[in-house]
Amino acid sequence: MSGWTSDELMTVNAARALADARTCFVGIGLPSAAANLARRTARPDLVLIYESGTIGSRPTRLPLSIGDGELADTADAVVSVPEMFNYWLQGGRIDVGFLGAAQLDRYANINTTVVDRGPGRPQGRLPGAGGAPEIAASCGEVLIVLRHSPRSFVERLDFVTSVGHGSGPGDRRRLGLRGKGPTAVITDLGVLRPDPATAELVLTELHPGVTAEQVRAATGWELRTADTVGTTVPPTAQELSALRALKTAGRAAA
Repeated sequence: MSGWTSDELMTVNAARALADARTCFVGIGLPSAAANLARRTARPDLVLIYESGTIGSRPTRLPLSIGDGELADTADAVVSVPEMFNYWLQGGRIDVGFLGAAQLDRYANINTTVVDRGPGRPQGRLPGAGGAPEIAASCGEVLIVLRHSPRSFVERLDFVTSVGHGSGPGDRRRLGLRGKGPTAVITDLGVLRPDPATAELVLTELHPGVTAEQVRAATGWELRTADTVGTTVPPTAQELSALRALKTAGRAAA
């Protein structure tokens, strides 16, 4: 692949996944890069919402955290965190939640809390849950973006931070969770989506130059593929320019 990096290809495709969204509850890191890129390309009128209480933020650069003053300075409104969660999120008023993950299983359940580092070693502490459990539970649908490796795509999570599709079909309804749950997982190798019948993640698209064998080798379970696996469209010059400008401005701010 020439002209772009695998991370750029992943971020561009994650941004494109927001083309039909109206409101997006944004996680920090890769989800924030994708959502801010979407507002500059695929969905200019996308309303970005961060758990610190900012609604309609229009940052000029990638925010450094959910508490970055740039988010409040450019927002349409800033509300309290309890209002954000109780009224906007749990009330079902947000279309898409965009999350990252440290570990992901075949049913798109997420771990961002703790990992088992092996016998005789202490558990590895991760950033934690934050608002992710509520985002995964209450948004109309959830998109997940992360780099693809056996360390991240695991047979069994060390800890369940946020429920995706639980242990299969019907689990979200049984648990009283609103919305569809995860509808796509975008990685630096391709795109996975839940099978309508089993809710298990299936490889549906490959990025240019990537093979299904590469994706299977980077997955900690026996990954199934769709009957027809598509190929994602390479980034355009406009998308790459917008993404690189966001990252350059973010680094300067940091």
